[in-house]
Amino acid sequence: MIGLISDIHGNYPALQAVLEKLDKASCGRIISLGDVSGYYCMVNECIEELRKRGVVNIMGNHDSYIVYNEKCERSYTVNVCLDYQRKILKAENLTWLRQSVPYIRENGMWLVHGGWHDYVDEYVRDFSFLDEGDTDIRMYVSGHTHVQKKVDGKYASYINPGSVGQPRDHMPTAAYAVIDEKGTVCLKRTGYDIDRIVYAMEQAGFQERVSSCLYSGVKIGEDGK
Repeated sequence: MIGLISDIHGNYPALQAVLEKLDKASCGRIISLGDVSGYYCMVNECIEELRKRGVVNIMGNHDSYIVYNEKCERSYTVNVCLDYQRKILKAENLTWLRQSVPYIRENGMWLVHGGWHDYVDEYVRDFSFLDEGDTDIRMYVSGHTHVQKKVDGKYASYINPGSVGQPRDHMPTAAYAVIDEKGTVCLKRTGYDIDRIVYAMEQAGFQERVSSCLYSGVKIGEDGK
């Protein structure tokens, strides 16, 4: 059993709830599709939990911003959150983040954070590549959109486990996926203590709107706050 998690974004209560479910499912391996960092303030707790479990992380765009000390050109709010995380991130956790891999390709699967033209920052919305039979890949897996999805094509399938820490598909539950011994993929959701991360963000000095979106399962600002 393999657990697929993505876009944790420093939301430790959400990660804890998902890991509890993966433990109960006896997942012997967990793969993080990136963006452990960004947005929420409990990034050290998230990384330390993944380090303890020996989880391999694929480099996400927020992880890349942190590692290479870059800005996000799309969002002022993202940069405020990144600046905060740069100040609090422990050296050993930054080292772990730097060790993130660009992709994983094995056993007929190809896993990235973004897409297959840009591993880090491509949003996959066109799935025509699943109907092309010129590759040994039968399962393409990515995150980044924060929207849980499964698409079956003629020759391959596409999986997005959704976001653990900031779902954007109008469901406030943390999203993840499990691949069983037969290679069957099950998309999963679980509730978690949203109040806990919202309170932590308030204590860290962030505006309400940065975390209020978690109650609606939408992007920051889409809940009207």
